[in-house]
Amino acid sequence: MALPLIWIWGLWASTGALYALGCLVWAAISVWSADIAVRIWREPDPARVTIDEVAGMFTTFIGTQLSWSTLLIGFLLFRLFDVVKPYPARSMERLPGGWGVTLDDLVAGLYAAAVLHLIALAGLL
Repeated sequence: MALPLIWIWGLWASTGALYALGCLVWAAISVWSADIAVRIWREPDPARVTIDEVAGMFTTFIGTQLSWSTLLIGFLLFRLFDVVKPYPARSMERLPGGWGVTLDDLVAGLYAAAVLHLIALAGLL
């Protein structure tokens, strides 16, 4: 679900600043809605909540030239960092409510973005 949204947003939001603004909006909506879900379902990170993953995926592609190869590689990198949860991602999960649900995915997205940029700089994209 996230990749088609990212592709469409990336086509519409052709400037980096506008894309980044979209990322902030997704993150804010994620924190807000995840906080409600945590209270309703009384779980610290309900598996039914996936908007945090969307926010993290959006973060992965900040400042990149979108193509099918960057989308695929960025997706794989995001999933890797979302599973491994390098510091400080894992510690973000301990934050209360929607903050803990969302921030670990945003950190994973930032790690994925950094590696994606390095791959692009190396000329491998």
